[in-house]
Amino acid sequence: MGGAVVDEGPTGIKAPDGGWGWAVLFGCFVITGFSYAFPKAVSVFFKELIREFGIGYSDTAWISSILLAMLYGTGPLCSVCVNRFGCRPVMLVGGLFASLGMVAASFCTSIIQLYLTAGVITGLGLALNFQPSLIMLNRYFSKRRPIANGLAAAGSPVFLCALSPLGQVLQDHYGWRGGFLILGGLLLNCCVCAALMRPLVAPKAGGGPGPQQSCRRLLDLSVFRDRGFVIYAVAASIMVLGLFVPPVFVVSYAKDLGVPDTKAAFLLTILGFIDIFARPTAGFITGLKKVRPYSVYLFSFAMFFNGFTDLTGSTASNYGGLVVFCIFFGISYGMVGALQFEVLMAIVGTHKFSSAIGLVLLMEAVAVLIGPPSGGKLLDATHVYKYVFILAGAEVLTSSLVLLLGNFCIRSRPEASKPKAAASAPEEEKLHKPPVDVRVDSREVEHFLKAEPEKNGEVVHTPETSV
Repeated sequence: MGGAVVDEGPTGIKAPDGGWGWAVLFGCFVITGFSYAFPKAVSVFFKELIREFGIGYSDTAWISSILLAMLYGTGPLCSVCVNRFGCRPVMLVGGLFASLGMVAASFCTSIIQLYLTAGVITGLGLALNFQPSLIMLNRYFSKRRPIANGLAAAGSPVFLCALSPLGQVLQDHYGWRGGFLILGGLLLNCCVCAALMRPLVAPKAGGGPGPQQSCRRLLDLSVFRDRGFVIYAVAASIMVLGLFVPPVFVVSYAKDLGVPDTKAAFLLTILGFIDIFARPTAGFITGLKKVRPYSVYLFSFAMFFNGFTDLTGSTASNYGGLVVFCIFFGISYGMVGALQFEVLMAIVGTHKFSSAIGLVLLMEAVAVLIGPPSGGKLLDATHVYKYVFILAGAEVLTSSLVLLLGNFCIRSRPEASKPKAAASAPEEEKLHKPPVDVRVDSREVEHFLKAEPEKNGEVVHTPETSV
């Protein structure tokens, strides 16, 4: 990649931690809601699509999978676009793409056309909105960043509570085609959120120019030198294999148990309602002074909790059991959602975050593309939802162990090197210790201090004579 001016705002600007940042937070809240809730809310239409096109569960699951894969896999492309054109223009174009994809999907006559429109085009549009909104949030908040991330992440469950029942109502009254058309119109609100992303401007001091933007590459690959970043990326990629599988299949699971369609869709509302309070709470706890240094380990616990919930949810055999599963899954899922990008920001810092998030999302894209379809294949082969939830739980549990053990090893290495440093300290003291026998003549000192001549009546100060 060639060098270019990166849209990170002028250097030296302190994050306002408020002010217009609250408007940016609201825009990020809406964008996050559409980006994460939309792939789950679309699953409400799967039964109708299966009947119309004569396809299986795995075929319809590809729609949600492609949506998430575009959201994740286009990360580097979004980073380059943001660094080249800025956050606001990229988000405006993304809002138009997201709306256009769903409108076009309402006229599709085959599942392949749905993959291209509702999957690729809408997914690209959401990606061009999601990543820039997080970058802007990172610029506007520093001390309050954990709670800001938690509040922004709460957009996902809020919109899930709204979009899932709305999708069921639209399907009942207008069919899946009319539902897709109306949802496409709703996605135009992403353009309104893009207008809120006002760039930070440095104040001019004394009429002079403000701080200048730094010249950086469009995509900074130096983040891979950070072992903490590499461990985070690997763990997050494994986690994504199973993280999104239960929300995609829980509605179909309930319908398979004979639960009415409206009550089945209400499970996502329960999950989302719990998630609404879990995310800000997790963000508030992470922002505490005593907890913030250990946010990585809190994130690892959140993943472990989520994986364990999947394993216990596999034993549900009635609607009540699925309700209990959705409650605990909402808590753990909210913790993961509130912490995942806060931990990444803490690892790489503000200046490298725009590139780091793009690279992480790219690594997670393959896992997102594999996760729900593999669950659908397993369901088509066994017709037992229990195995799908067990597989998802095992994958998320593995990711928590990778993150925990990897960071433990990183922190233990510097501690192991401390005895060597302590042993070498006496040797360094001997090298730097001045000789005892050396004596300095006072006449030499006076000659040294007056070595520089006076110029224009003023003594020329040297580093040795200046205090």
